[in-house]
Amino acid sequence: MTGRPAGEDEPGDSDASRDPDALLSRAGVRADTDQDQHFLVDDRVLDRLPGYATAVGADTSHVLEIGAGTGALTDRLLAVAEHVTAVERDPELAAFLREEFADEIAADRLTVIEGDALDVALPDFSLSVSNLPYGASSEIAFRLLPRGRPLVLMFQREFADRMAADPATDEYGRLSVTAGHYADVEVVEPVPKGAFSPPPAVESAVVRTRPRDPDYEVPDEDFFLDFVTALFTQRRKTMRNAVRNTAHISGLEDPDAVVAAADDELMGRRAGKVSPAEFADLAGLAWEVGEPT
Repeated sequence: MTGRPAGEDEPGDSDASRDPDALLSRAGVRADTDQDQHFLVDDRVLDRLPGYATAVGADTSHVLEIGAGTGALTDRLLAVAEHVTAVERDPELAAFLREEFADEIAADRLTVIEGDALDVALPDFSLSVSNLPYGASSEIAFRLLPRGRPLVLMFQREFADRMAADPATDEYGRLSVTAGHYADVEVVEPVPKGAFSPPPAVESAVVRTRPRDPDYEVPDEDFFLDFVTALFTQRRKTMRNAVRNTAHISGLEDPDAVVAAADDELMGRRAGKVSPAEFADLAGLAWEVGEPT
């Protein structure tokens, strides 16, 4: 990163007293690690997060933040966004955010939603930049991805690598195919444990997704995603056996018809060697001949 001229604020310096440690001190909370509370306190990482969105021209008119915590990232998002909606499930932290950012709320630049991001009604946001609670990160990500908006999200490193993995790599799996169905996915920054208070047990990483239509067609999106999920439960089996063994998951009444109609070479491979487009073609065939329920 380049230096900045003396006296020039860095992104996020809209209020110099809102550094992460000061916010934690004022909030007076102790992180509940059983509830996945690990506060991001590294200023350098916090400063970079909005930039991963603005660097690719993402619309910052309405930024959604999930897991706002004490507001360290919220403050930086307010520096680049017209409006921020911050979702926080901890009642004590939500109350702190409403007090700490009372001026921004009064100016209609910030909305604080108290509740679980899996349950609350989400606004029609233009972008999400979030340090997600790891225990619910998969469910939250797949609530956001179908909305077709750019995302900059913090995940466990292993999860991030699986989201962005290419076919025939060790990390490639169901997560890679399903995330890639909605967007281009890239890991833009690894984040060490020490960037958080308290440090989590695992390394983390920032993922950026840019929405786009897949380069294949599927007969039914829900069926395609269920079909892919089913086949990856048998990733050590050939596709032939995986199709037959997972009919109870995919909902196929006649999996044998799918195997008989499919390409023999494809049926002899394992799921980790099958591209998303090949999964889509097979799902189309299964939709036609497998009598899905």
